[in-house]
Amino acid sequence: MNTTNLHNIAKELNSRAHTHAIGSLQEIRADLKHLTRQPSECIFSSQTTHDEWAFHHGGRSELQFNIGLENVSDVAELRHGVAFSFETSRTLPTIEILIPKVRVFNEFMRLYSELYEDMRMWHYQRARSSDYMPGPIPPELVTEGVFVFLGKRQPVDRIDYDQILNDFDRLLPLYKYVESSGRSQPVSLPAEAHFAFRPGCSTKASSATATQAQRQLDISLRHHELQEAFYRQLLSVYGAQHVGTELPSGVGTSVDVVVRRNDGYWFYEIKTARSPRACLREALGQLLEYAFWPGAQEATRLIIVGEGALDRDAEEYLKRLKERFALPIEYEQIVPNERVRV
Repeated sequence: MNTTNLHNIAKELNSRAHTHAIGSLQEIRADLKHLTRQPSECIFSSQTTHDEWAFHHGGRSELQFNIGLENVSDVAELRHGVAFSFETSRTLPTIEILIPKVRVFNEFMRLYSELYEDMRMWHYQRARSSDYMPGPIPPELVTEGVFVFLGKRQPVDRIDYDQILNDFDRLLPLYKYVESSGRSQPVSLPAEAHFAFRPGCSTKASSATATQAQRQLDISLRHHELQEAFYRQLLSVYGAQHVGTELPSGVGTSVDVVVRRNDGYWFYEIKTARSPRACLREALGQLLEYAFWPGAQEATRLIIVGEGALDRDAEEYLKRLKERFALPIEYEQIVPNERVRV
């Protein structure tokens, strides 16, 4: 099969999709939109597949599952993921229908962007942008002629179709949330996602070739480095059998670090912001969801971890939360190569 022919690639994905959740995309669309009949059996159709790009059947006015041929740094690659195309056409004479969908997309990404931290976003606005971390789409990009993408790329001569379909499966909760205007559960909850303590460190190793600037500015890289350092520090205090990382929270997300104690579990959420106030703001909602959302595993201590030292105002804020709401919330400063406080 000619893997540089996008029509062949789309057909291959269609044929393999029946063993994946994404294979039910058209059935999902019919249910979400209350259609009297299923519009297609396939992800991509002949009407939505072109020589260099394709989007799912019916996706012109939706958050679309998208594949396309790209040339990045003189390397021929295939992109796969989801996209908003703000290019007007006969079938999309105005982008007005997409604007509320961008708002819901941004809401999801503010809550759950960490689900896609291994992916990247980029956009086309007269020229291709560089890659950036997944997050909300800024208003200045929601304008006619712009294309915004979230996903991955791989060399066209080494296409991994299972990876593409697995990533499409992971992106389905985002699609359903957007296309249901936020009514669909934001995160799918497979049975195996229930909380179960598992000791060990499952963080991804940071790239050995990353520059100093990348290590400081790439949130994902920095988070992994802090997580690994903090895990090692906790091992020296509590022992290897009592510390685990990236454990399922039971509500479709994962807890950065968990310590198993006689009185229950301690949940740690690591943030890369330098300001303790920013760390508290980003982590507090996550920890409360991990511990108190229906189906979650309750924790006896909730600890926000950041690099900055707690200042007087932040300390007073935590004190009020504990006194007024009886929340077991704390802040821990991480200083690499130093022992953590017990």
